[in-house]
Amino acid sequence: MLKKIFPFLGWFEYYSPASLKIDLISGLTVALVLIPQSMAYAQLAGLPPYYGLYASFLPPMIAALFGSSLQLATGPVAMVSLMTSVSLAPLASTGSQGYVAYAILLALMVGVFQFGLGVLRLGVVVNFLSHPVVNGFTNAAAIIIASSQLSKMFGVYVDAAGHHYETIIQVIKSTFHYTHWPTLFMGVFAFVLMYGLKRIAPKIPNVLVAVVLTTFISWATGFEHNTTVDTAAIESAKVRELITNFNAALAAITSLAEERTEVTRRIEEARRAHDTIRELDAQRDAGVIAIQIDELDYKAHLYREELRNFFFRGVPQADGAVTFYLRDEVPPGAQADGRNWRLRVGNKPLATQSLIIMGGGEVVGTIPRGLPALSLPQIDFSVLARLFPYAVIISLLGFMEAISIAKAMAGKTGQRLDPNQELIGQGLANIVGAIGKSYPTSGSFSRSAVNLQSGAISGLSSVFTSLAVVIMLLFFTPLLYHLPQSVLAAVIMMAVIGLVNVSGFIHAWHSQWYDGAISIISFVSTLAFAPHLDKGIMIGVILSLLVFLYKSMRPNVASLARYEDEALRCAFTHGLKECEYIALIRFDGPLFFANSSYLEDQIMDRMRARKNLKHIIIAANGINDIDASGQDTLSLLVDRVRSAGIDISFSGVNESVMEVLRRTHLDAKIGEDHIYPTMEKAIGGIHEETHVGGIETDCPLTTVCRLTAN
Repeated sequence: MLKKIFPFLGWFEYYSPASLKIDLISGLTVALVLIPQSMAYAQLAGLPPYYGLYASFLPPMIAALFGSSLQLATGPVAMVSLMTSVSLAPLASTGSQGYVAYAILLALMVGVFQFGLGVLRLGVVVNFLSHPVVNGFTNAAAIIIASSQLSKMFGVYVDAAGHHYETIIQVIKSTFHYTHWPTLFMGVFAFVLMYGLKRIAPKIPNVLVAVVLTTFISWATGFEHNTTVDTAAIESAKVRELITNFNAALAAITSLAEERTEVTRRIEEARRAHDTIRELDAQRDAGVIAIQIDELDYKAHLYREELRNFFFRGVPQADGAVTFYLRDEVPPGAQADGRNWRLRVGNKPLATQSLIIMGGGEVVGTIPRGLPALSLPQIDFSVLARLFPYAVIISLLGFMEAISIAKAMAGKTGQRLDPNQELIGQGLANIVGAIGKSYPTSGSFSRSAVNLQSGAISGLSSVFTSLAVVIMLLFFTPLLYHLPQSVLAAVIMMAVIGLVNVSGFIHAWHSQWYDGAISIISFVSTLAFAPHLDKGIMIGVILSLLVFLYKSMRPNVASLARYEDEALRCAFTHGLKECEYIALIRFDGPLFFANSSYLEDQIMDRMRARKNLKHIIIAANGINDIDASGQDTLSLLVDRVRSAGIDISFSGVNESVMEVLRRTHLDAKIGEDHIYPTMEKAIGGIHEETHVGGIETDCPLTTVCRLTAN
């Protein structure tokens, strides 16, 4: 019982000091990959980079302690990070305090959902996400993730459009005029370095090498080079006016948002008081405010885009101050510093007395030193309702990713894997992680592979990984200040290369054409609807369910004949003749209300088509279940067939179906002598009497008789 509740107690049965040393080395090796990756994934999720370190603090350790896989490395991953960004974007501005709070709340929701599924032994729920759907979604997500990093790679800034492809088009347009070449060179250098090391020396931690080297170059060359100035230092009335208008638009939005909160409160009060007039008035006010906010949002977007696209030249003055002119408006004879300066414009008002002007590339910046304060996330039930669908999707996707990795490793190590226990482990990791300011996490393929290759023996390796992250947070965060943002973008791009799997489409198509079609449709719809990725998944799931329902309503009904290997196989598929007097029919699937009439139609069609038919044998081997509608259909079928002068028998009826026949007394109606244990017994029992006086020389049920081509 103790091992069931605390699975990690089983680690120490055959543990030794040598095992501890191996786990320590494995854990540190994974940490060297995890630390830079987690910061990159946090940015993909729309969070400050250090929240990736928070998500790498408790979740790896908790997932290992309470999961069933000994080598699964848990933490921030690309897919879940992207879904986190998508789910939170409609609720708050990226990177804001509200956004961070919602991300932590989402982690708690994901954890509770996964833990609940594990405790209730409902891991099979993940099967609703079929492999064709996941393959299509994963390939599309890999493209979306990689392309979302292009702006950081090129050092350009654009606002997100309604669709992801529209945003990428804007990024590509901006690159023709506003590319920051040092940023691009730094990102490309990091990518080439990581890719080269992975191919040439796979045992070297390529991500760590790229991060350390580029951070050193960034520090040594003054890659960032920002300065803070007053608006008076900008010699452009147009720019100063735009800054004023931008700040005014954001201030008006903030004021309207407060009004909207008050109107929402009035609506709730009117509903509780059943005052329809007051409720309608408040809803009208809410609609007007929403329109006003949308208009101001659009104006702020235009101001922001224009401000971001200005290039300035810095001209040193005699008193040591620097005056900034638009690039094309530098006074004749003035000696500029040779740099291209740009305003840093985000979603917050610009401080007119301390404007940040960027003269270099963007770096990670200051990372708070120390561990996050442990506390329960603030619960907001209105937000819970909006996040719930995303929490379910992230829970299932994250678990599917984790269990797939764990199964692959278990196949190599031979360990026993419990999917429900893994759900409990992943759920607890997200719950405890939320207390430690983590956003949703899952199992990582790349880091799990590193863990396995390093020889990890138990989950203690993940405990050491968490401890390494703790040491980083306590003592070494200043070393990450100069890490270029384009390098983090390159880390993400490098990681998602492994998610692209074109062969998955081909494999699905070869298995069943409709699986291939579902995979392709899921892929295209995910790309088309991005950033609303939930729509792509839902389209795939609905298509899979429709195919399942169609197949359940129209199961395979085969007419059997003797094949060369002496087995009875489908006559149509193998080009075999059918017996003139006996129809041996196999129904492949449960017989229930949705398909029982289909069986009846198929048998009636055969009776009409074959005038010499004397006996029908229903091979019930494939009927593993039957309901009341199915039983009624069989009863009517027996009456209709026998009233037409044709006899009917059954073979291979399993125990559960036979129980239904006995309880409804249908077995007596069919006749005990017309229910055979096997198809061979049935053929042997009726063959002679049906062929008396017949003209068939070779019966297709006893000898191989192929159709001759016309």
